[in-house]
Amino acid sequence: MEKYAILGYPLKHTMSPPIHKRLFELEGKSGVEYEICEVPPEALAEKALYLNSLGGYNITIPFKVDIIKYIDEMDESAKRYESVNCVVRRDGRNIGYNTDCFGFLRALEAENAKLGGRVLQIGCGGVGRMMAIEAIRHGAELTVVVLPGFENTAAAVADELRRQGCPESDIARMSVIHADEISGDFDLLVNATPVGMFPKIENCPVSEEVIGHCGCVFDAIYNPNKTKLMQIAEEKGIKAVGGMAMLVWQAVVAHEIWSGASYSDSDINRIIEDMREELSK
Repeated sequence: MEKYAILGYPLKHTMSPPIHKRLFELEGKSGVEYEICEVPPEALAEKALYLNSLGGYNITIPFKVDIIKYIDEMDESAKRYESVNCVVRRDGRNIGYNTDCFGFLRALEAENAKLGGRVLQIGCGGVGRMMAIEAIRHGAELTVVVLPGFENTAAAVADELRRQGCPESDIARMSVIHADEISGDFDLLVNATPVGMFPKIENCPVSEEVIGHCGCVFDAIYNPNKTKLMQIAEEKGIKAVGGMAMLVWQAVVAHEIWSGASYSDSDINRIIEDMREELSK
């Protein structure tokens, strides 16, 4: 029997098992086991030996960096962010990937939303660091909004781009402002903060006026399914993409890595909608 897993701590509310179950079924692999490995940090070394015997596994907080010392090789995507959230065992070697970036890009691509032009991003810590870097890599003119005193998070993005060999002319396309300085029109608004996440679902990271000047909205939050930000955008006739799409597309990329699987857009859209319904129960 093929076996896969997700590693993290804690994992009480992970959506990964039902998503991967559906993807395995679409591959015709209904008997595959996908295990939840909720492991305290002090037990990682012991558990890594077991995980590296599987066909592959996913990694979430707090092990995306710590797992690196237990694998044999890193794909370019993992090297770019010095972070691994997917491992495949191939020819006796365990290779780490970062599918966060692919999930983000594929979720936008599926909605014909481009990560170019003028991008307004709220926050750039955590997953926002990846989003900001990808925006610059894809030629965007990026405006990052940070809270006073948190300018260092944007500075860390610039340092990371330099580490990756990004030209200073590209880095110069990123500007850093505070919320009261937002002005102008943007092709894409990205929320990389937890503002609007359950249970504080009435919060919104920017004003209705700012939202109205954006061509498309992406919110990394997946609980609730439609944040206040997304609701306002849709009321204004603006396309809005939520975090559940990114979560499912990350899983899709993992299966492409593990077995070369391919899926139709309609199948993936159905899984996204079904997971949204599951979350709402």
